[in-house]
Amino acid sequence: MAHMTDEEAKRLDEKWTKNPPKPGPNGTGYFTQCKKTAHTVTIDNVTANYLNTKAIADHKTPAQIISELVQEKIAICL
Repeated sequence: MAHMTDEEAKRLDEKWTKNPPKPGPNGTGYFTQCKKTAHTVTIDNVTANYLNTKAIADHKTPAQIISELVQEKIAICL
């Protein structure tokens, strides 16, 4: 892995100090996008295959499938 020189690090620090990234008005900004993908969960191959197959069949993302399943479980408990 390549390492930055002190000069490169100073230039990068100066760039982000003078021009910090700003979140977009509708959730399209840098920080919002990072926040959306911050959670990682490890699942087994069977579950991953099911999620991918279901997502493709329903024209959704695996995250949307998981969200729907969780929402259904929550609704049953209430």
